[in-house]
Amino acid sequence: MSDNNVYSTPQSQLVDQVDDSEKPLASRWARLGASIIDSIIIMIVLVPVMYFTGGFDGMMEGVQPGFVYMFGIGILNFVVFFVINYRFLIANGQTIGKKVLEIKIVDLNGNVPVFQPQLLIRYAVYVLPGQIPFVGQLFSLINVLFIFTAEKRCIHDLVAKTKVVKC
Repeated sequence: MSDNNVYSTPQSQLVDQVDDSEKPLASRWARLGASIIDSIIIMIVLVPVMYFTGGFDGMMEGVQPGFVYMFGIGILNFVVFFVINYRFLIANGQTIGKKVLEIKIVDLNGNVPVFQPQLLIRYAVYVLPGQIPFVGQLFSLINVLFIFTAEKRCIHDLVAKTKVVKC
């Protein structure tokens, strides 16, 4: 009888958990901007290291640093990235750049990815192949061009089973 009572208290179900699997994908521009911000932050650390270790010596004469040196810088890049962003990645799937642009990394179910294996693999596929002469740069280009697919997921997203969404 109370179902028909126009004076009864309204009933509704409350949902207290946000489902990130249904959030819209981050725009390509937001992802690019976040990557640029993260790169600038890492360059603040790496450029002085390269300067003081002779990484720029010979560049004016067109001499490239050796493979071992560049691979070492690539590993240092990887380490510096995680030292700076680890806490943010674990807490909410964001780097500093992603936090600024209000986007984040989630797994395919909408959850913050697990550091190992998802985030570690994601960034290993993003950074390390680029250190291999010629083939690595080609792979890196193809990797980022995957952003133009309908899913807006690069190769590193596909391998790690992640996506980037708006917050």
